[in-house]
Amino acid sequence: MRTGPLGPLDGISRLTLGGGGLGAIWGDTSQAEAVATVHEAVEAGITLIDTAPLYRDCEAVIAAAFDGAPPAHLRFTTKCYLGGPDPATAPGRIRESLDASLAAMRLQRADIYFLHSNICADDYVYARGQDRRSQFATPWSTYIGQVIPTMLALKAEGRIGAWGITGIGVPAAIHDSIAHDPRPDVIQAITNLLDSAGGIRSFAEPAAPRPIIAAAKAAGCGVMGIRAVQAGALTSAIDRDVKASHPEAADYARAAPFRDLCREIGADPAIIAHRYALSLPGVDTVVLGVKNRAELRGCLAAEAAGPLEAQLMRRIDGLGLRG
Repeated sequence: MRTGPLGPLDGISRLTLGGGGLGAIWGDTSQAEAVATVHEAVEAGITLIDTAPLYRDCEAVIAAAFDGAPPAHLRFTTKCYLGGPDPATAPGRIRESLDASLAAMRLQRADIYFLHSNICADDYVYARGQDRRSQFATPWSTYIGQVIPTMLALKAEGRIGAWGITGIGVPAAIHDSIAHDPRPDVIQAITNLLDSAGGIRSFAEPAAPRPIIAAAKAAGCGVMGIRAVQAGALTSAIDRDVKASHPEAADYARAAPFRDLCREIGADPAIIAHRYALSLPGVDTVVLGVKNRAELRGCLAAEAAGPLEAQLMRRIDGLGLRG
């Protein structure tokens, strides 16, 4: 497994094991299978595991896999879904979320701690979910006044090694966070051939993840690519129940020409989609949503195959699927 830097961290594998699959967000799995998947990923050279308390049973899987004594080289992330609380309570909530995640996983510290909620201007109005804005969005004034100081304090205390943001929200606010000093050490960004965030997008503006990745790299931030197969839309078939009206179902239909191309060249769409994500400039590591060892092995094969040939990248981009 190839490794490299991720912001201030060194030796980070090109693939990161994501907690969503382990926690059964992306379809059914058992704890035994999830634990076996973790062990096989580490044996294959994966050095970073990306977790969050929202990923259902993910934290329990990490606890069961390592019993508080993971290999010394292995790194872990976790996240705080802060939303928009009373600013005075934000620092305590950030600390409490970290404490709860570390206790659940039986870890002493997090190598990266992410603000998992959207960042938005204080007066921003969402196209979808505005009535729930306080649940999923953190106002800019809270981000500047409470989130950043708390993250820096946790880093100085040695509770975390680095901090970051999940950069899937309003593009202007993400760019502002990159330009602001101090900026995040690491940013998670949408990295798929559709440029789609699917069902987690609540704003009306174009998502434009590639300019976000470029800006992050130019500023010295590490970049973790997420949603390489767009929640199953870029696989042969979505293997969980999804309503026909759901954005993931719409993306699956939009990706039909991509599946046709994969059939033409005799390739698995999921493997090509992962290789495409790994080939995008500026992406340091790609987070996997696998829920079992079979899916993991496909992703390991994609990484081992290396970047996609330039001609195939051009053919995929020529399908006109972005947007």
